[in-house]
Amino acid sequence: MNARVGHLHHVGLVVDDLDQATALYQRLGFRLQPPAYPVMSLQEDEPPKPFGAANTHIEFPRNFVELVALLGDDRPIPGNATPVPLQVPPAVRPRVLETIKRTVATISACRSRFEGLHILVFQTPDAEATGEQLRAEGVRHSGVNTVQRQLDTEDGPKRVPIRLLEMDDETVPEGRLAIAENPPSEILHAQRHLEHPNGALDLVESVLCVADTEVEDFERRYSRYLARPARRDGPARVFDLDDARVSILSNSGLATALPGEQAPALPAFVAYAVAVRDLEATRALLHGNGFPVMTTAGGDTFVPATAALGAAIIFREHSKRGVT
Repeated sequence: MNARVGHLHHVGLVVDDLDQATALYQRLGFRLQPPAYPVMSLQEDEPPKPFGAANTHIEFPRNFVELVALLGDDRPIPGNATPVPLQVPPAVRPRVLETIKRTVATISACRSRFEGLHILVFQTPDAEATGEQLRAEGVRHSGVNTVQRQLDTEDGPKRVPIRLLEMDDETVPEGRLAIAENPPSEILHAQRHLEHPNGALDLVESVLCVADTEVEDFERRYSRYLARPARRDGPARVFDLDDARVSILSNSGLATALPGEQAPALPAFVAYAVAVRDLEATRALLHGNGFPVMTTAGGDTFVPATAALGAAIIFREHSKRGVT
């Protein structure tokens, strides 16, 4: 297996209302971390206030699904939220603020397209080496930056530094694309909220839909990111990872793979898949909570995008997690 990218690090949805999104995902059978609200003093003599974007995670042992929402100027922090202080020395505050503002601008641009799935991050064991390899191949990216990830562990909340690089926005019309390292395994294994009522165990696929005339262009670009070729699987071009995959679907092939689905825009991330312990039990929970339940061309279960904040959620039997 190629060492550059081993698995999916996370996918992310940009949503309008984090509280409502959290409630919906709880009905889908996911257990979520308390929402994290970054707070920061914008001026040296000002008290900290919410700034940027708030998020919450559906955690799995080695990856996660993120729900993120922009913060309004007067939006109070909910009582169940975790404030995350961003302590920045005055000398570097302008640079940090500019970085956060660029991230907010990216998220805002994503939301202006549609509410739904906009973020795909791959996992790498070494962000620095990956960045050097990509740059040598002419792939434009941000260089390696460090961000803080909030994890809820058995010993309490922990802020863990994560190294990542982001692909250049101008070359990624489908959303926000990045490659990141995972926290140390001992911290991942100490996480709470890993047991989900729907039996979800792992994030195993991201599905990208593109115009029919652009499939080959996207395939070539992702081959450079992932340093491997795609295989053909019906209407999809599939990049196999470590017990996971990334699928590129033509717009005309989307309804075949995911009956009834339509892309909100082109190109767009339209779905992601999680492996579950017992698919029949998952289907029963979804039915019981009032969600429409459909079947993919490959026999998996999915909840349509119209019922899941703009992104279809595929539920796959754990034994099939990396199999078509």
